[in-house]
Amino acid sequence: MNIAVLAPAAWRTPPRHYGPWEQVASNITEGLAAAGINVTLFATQDSQTNANLDAVIAKGYAEDSNADAKVTECLHISNLMEKANNFDLIHNHFDFLPLTYSRLIYTPILTTIHGFSSKKIIPVYKKYNKSTYYVSISNSDRNRELDYLATVYNGLRLTDFNFNPDPQDYLLFFGRIHPDKGTAKAITIARRSGRRLLIAGLIQDQRYFDETVRPFLNADIQYIGSVGPEKRRQLLGNAIALLHPILFDEPFGLSVAEAMLCGTPVIAFNRGSMPELIKHEETGFLVKTVDEAVEAVSSLHLLNRKSCNVWSSSRFSQEKMTADYIKCYQSIIN
Repeated sequence: MNIAVLAPAAWRTPPRHYGPWEQVASNITEGLAAAGINVTLFATQDSQTNANLDAVIAKGYAEDSNADAKVTECLHISNLMEKANNFDLIHNHFDFLPLTYSRLIYTPILTTIHGFSSKKIIPVYKKYNKSTYYVSISNSDRNRELDYLATVYNGLRLTDFNFNPDPQDYLLFFGRIHPDKGTAKAITIARRSGRRLLIAGLIQDQRYFDETVRPFLNADIQYIGSVGPEKRRQLLGNAIALLHPILFDEPFGLSVAEAMLCGTPVIAFNRGSMPELIKHEETGFLVKTVDEAVEAVSSLHLLNRKSCNVWSSSRFSQEKMTADYIKCYQSIIN
């Protein structure tokens, strides 16, 4: 097989800090290369890969103040589509826009749908439903109007995370600072639990941060900014638990799988894909309210951190994701 992986072009692949879609595109590319598959990554020129790299964009538009996002997307996607005949299959991680090329080329396109940013984009997926192939990243994130080839959970590079049986005494919030992610809820849970809280992530909503996060920062509740892979590993591994009080139906949640891989249990609001990621009362707690989350913090001592690691390793590894995608590729090509 000769596979083309189309990464997004907002950030480098893999990302320096934030960039979950780029991270998954990187993990599948490296997994395919390690499995002996001939794979070419279409990403930014500063991307890092052991596979072939094809790029016409110097840097991601989110990292280049002079870049125009639409122009970047146009140049990036067309670069692959004009070379489509060189590949047996295109694995698209760039959302719906590349689908508009699918009836103009002969190479089949498999799209991993990383979530729906809005119901407004669904008509594009519906238009190409019968001429391309879709994979969901959780069963909860499937749209009833679309057909899916499979559900493939996002996979992590196990060597990027260390199991830590002896955490420090702090709770962690790790993710975008945005109302959907429930940063303010995490602060409330920590304060009512009498626990120290570290907050790490990209500020995506400055007003939300200024009004609901900044006023509560002190010695016990600290915002440490957006962090890279090494710091992320340390923060997740040393936390007594990850607080994930999401206020939307999250399609997956990489930080949840990453935390459990480190042995860190997760206390999450029971929405979206969380029941697929977390084994309730074994690798964390699925709760509905702040009160239940506070109660869960007091019950963390009942959980076995090694069970978290074993669960996440078995379900959300790069190797498992790669094997599942290879099955999809073979099904399409054959």
